[in-house]
Amino acid sequence: MPIIVNLDVMLAKRKVVSKALAEAIGITPQNLSILKTGKAKAIRLSTLDAICAYLDCQPGDILLFEETDRSVLVGRALPKE
Repeated sequence: MPIIVNLDVMLAKRKVVSKALAEAIGITPQNLSILKTGKAKAIRLSTLDAICAYLDCQPGDILLFEETDRSVLVGRALPKE
């Protein structure tokens, strides 16, 4: 997965427990857990906004793009340069 979720790192830096964040932003602890473990397929921008506002951080503090093999994109081979 090229997007890495570092939400657990930011929670630790801010000394916030998952349950408190989930309650504050209005999602279930289970959904927050799915997000924290990187198993989520998507995140609503409103949820990301609420997380960032609560943790006083930027989206880039939580989400990281990891470079992958660029020869494969959505199941298709790219033309070689």
